[in-house]
Amino acid sequence: MLATATDRIRRRALLLVVAAIVGGICALLAGVSAWLFALGACLALGLAALIGLDDDGGAFARDGEHHGRFGEAEPVGGWRAVLDAVPDPILALDEAGTIIHVNPAARELHVNARVGGQPSLLTRDPEFLQAIDEVIDDGRQRTVEVQERVPIDRRVRITLTALAETFEDEAATDAGSPPRVIMALHDLTEQDRLGRMRVDFVANASHELRTPLASLVGFIETLQGRASSDPAAQQRFLGIMSQQAARMSRLVEDLLSLSRVEMREHLPPRTAIDLNETVAAAIQALEPVARASEATLTFIPCEGPAIVLGETDEIVQVVQNLVQNGLKYGRPGGTVEVAVRRIRQGPSMRLAVAVRDKGPGIAPDHLPRLTERFYRVNAKSSREKGGTGLGLAIVKHIANRHRGELRIESELGKGSIFTFVIDEQARRPSD
Repeated sequence: MLATATDRIRRRALLLVVAAIVGGICALLAGVSAWLFALGACLALGLAALIGLDDDGGAFARDGEHHGRFGEAEPVGGWRAVLDAVPDPILALDEAGTIIHVNPAARELHVNARVGGQPSLLTRDPEFLQAIDEVIDDGRQRTVEVQERVPIDRRVRITLTALAETFEDEAATDAGSPPRVIMALHDLTEQDRLGRMRVDFVANASHELRTPLASLVGFIETLQGRASSDPAAQQRFLGIMSQQAARMSRLVEDLLSLSRVEMREHLPPRTAIDLNETVAAAIQALEPVARASEATLTFIPCEGPAIVLGETDEIVQVVQNLVQNGLKYGRPGGTVEVAVRRIRQGPSMRLAVAVRDKGPGIAPDHLPRLTERFYRVNAKSSREKGGTGLGLAIVKHIANRHRGELRIESELGKGSIFTFVIDEQARRPSD
């Protein structure tokens, strides 16, 4: 900016000097005396100098004004804008302990938090309120954990940090009171829920394995003792032992399958497959199971190619888990129908694999929990029929990996419909 103004001044002065010299030469040729030429040249040079000083001062004044306007003014928002950009819930308190700022994340976490209010609006926990007073008094950081019961059960860790006095002096230039304490909130509710889920999972898995294992140990001891010379008892016990061993094997396989799906759940499949072909192959493999159950399997494909991005083995597992449930819990000698159809959801088309049975149906209060690990509507019946309690949990995680969803509908006395929904692709990438 400064260099540009100086160059402009020099160009104007140079033009005046050149004009004075040219005018002087013309005057000499016209017969004007030399001393008049010298006087005119001096006047021209003086005028150039005056113009240069005026423009120079004006340029510097404009540059100074520009610098003052853009270089020294406090940006609108200041520290408040910084706190608003933080993704975690943050509140600022002044010297009196009054809330002077609430960032968007904090407003979402605590609807009662508002500027001008007191921290007691968040919680009346005595330890929390005392920590605020202590931080304001001695400036030492403190962390407290608050367990809330209303409106929901939630545990929150609150970190209170006092700001240095130098920052308060700088922040005082902004509108309103300067911040004295920054209060950061960390919601631990989800962490606690996941911890409980891990504990429950280990307990349930241990229980599911302990029962058949205890049965095996008992039968082995019996065969080694009283039944060692009883061939009929040996055959009966060996058959039960084989069933218990198969049950443990299914449980371990389902646990490993669930673990594999969860590990890759964040990686959506990229392979284009035909859903009609994949579902038909899965159903064909279950024909012997259907005949053994004296049930009928029917398949209704959708018209034309049904292209999706998916992993064939996982789609087959989804179909087989849902169909096996229909065969196990449907009416004896009944029909399990599998249909692939197109549905419109918003502007896009999706493909749905619906498995319908005509069993006794499921009560509405059980539906939200069916995809939980080891959850069973009837635990005794499920174990008798070889269920592990993990089949629908595996289906849910496979659906999540395919960026799809599992829908469950059921009506007592009429049967159930389990639907796996996934986005349709216009065509194979290779087409």
